[in-house]
Amino acid sequence: MGRSIYSVKQVNDYIKNMFTQDYLLGSVSVRGEVSNCKYHSSGHIYFTLKEKGSLLQAVMFAGNRGGLPFRMREGQQVVAKGRVNIYERDGKYQLYANEITLDGVGSLYEQFEALKQELSDRGLFAEEYKQPIPRYIKSLGIVTADTGAAVRDIISIAGRRNPYVGLYLYPAKVQGEGAADTIVAGIEALEQFGVDCMIVGRGGGSIEDLWAFNEEKVAQAIFDCSVPVISAVGHETDFTIADFVADLRAPTPSAAAELAVYEYDAFLAGLLEGKRRLQDGMERRLDRYRQELEKRLFRIQKFKPEQQTAEKRLLLDSMSDRLSAAMAKILKDKNHQLELVAERLKGCSPLYKITGGYAFVTKEDGSRLKSVAEVSEGDRLALRLSDGRIGARVTDISANEEG
Repeated sequence: MGRSIYSVKQVNDYIKNMFTQDYLLGSVSVRGEVSNCKYHSSGHIYFTLKEKGSLLQAVMFAGNRGGLPFRMREGQQVVAKGRVNIYERDGKYQLYANEITLDGVGSLYEQFEALKQELSDRGLFAEEYKQPIPRYIKSLGIVTADTGAAVRDIISIAGRRNPYVGLYLYPAKVQGEGAADTIVAGIEALEQFGVDCMIVGRGGGSIEDLWAFNEEKVAQAIFDCSVPVISAVGHETDFTIADFVADLRAPTPSAAAELAVYEYDAFLAGLLEGKRRLQDGMERRLDRYRQELEKRLFRIQKFKPEQQTAEKRLLLDSMSDRLSAAMAKILKDKNHQLELVAERLKGCSPLYKITGGYAFVTKEDGSRLKSVAEVSEGDRLALRLSDGRIGARVTDISANEEG
């Protein structure tokens, strides 16, 4: 009897079917150390779980990442829940995770999410309750440990930006038993002291290290504080309850100092620039006022009695000259017209006519002689010439043949 020969795919399909039918592997939780963790551009997370020389390949698809409340890193102890199945292409089995929690701190995350939701429902995170951070402060309160990088960074950066801002440190315990109480005491003490702004925080760490800033009493103290509070807990990727309730969250203590303390040199440069702009603006305004004043003075000068009198005199002289010129023109025109009329009358004058060798003849009684029929022989006549009178007697009368 010959042996059956199977294809690779048939073998893989058979094994996959075995995994699928196994109830335990359909939903299993596996504890291990994270290794070779890779966040793929597709959104999937590929990683390996290892323990004492044993390895288990695993993947969390992008669609399941909503259930991952932290960023996975090398060396973390986690519990991954999902199903084990074979990846046919490589012929390897792997864990398809749909939920991952940090081993040993899963309950802390549950507490964190529960308190976060409760405080959110109570309005402690609402934007309308957040106070603006003062732009220019004289005093800065700091609630953190008196040793460590956080306080050194804050003091260094604040001093560099503005050495005239007073720094007041309340040395609080930032982790371990009683840490939350000292943080609350520090917030209340610096509020009573009267600082202008406050930084509450510490350097980075695990969720256990940062837990004091996740306690309700700390959140309530920050919310009740009348002084604006900047939270600066951990690194940029770390979030605590204090971050959500604070008036402003800074990703690091160094960034908190940058946000709280204004830069004195830039402030001074701004003042000088403001002074220059103010002076320029005042000069421009004064120039406008001077010009306006000159215009008004000019208008006022026009209404002074002396100016009015002088202007009226000038106007009167001008009108007199214009009147004289008009009268002269009228007289000239009238004289010309008179000359024309005189010439016409001159042409009608008997005296003018007799200057050309003619005589004006009248009868003895002085009446004008118009026809030879009006005289008889022997009548006396008067002949008027241009330069005198001649008496004459009619000796001969002859009428024109045409007449």
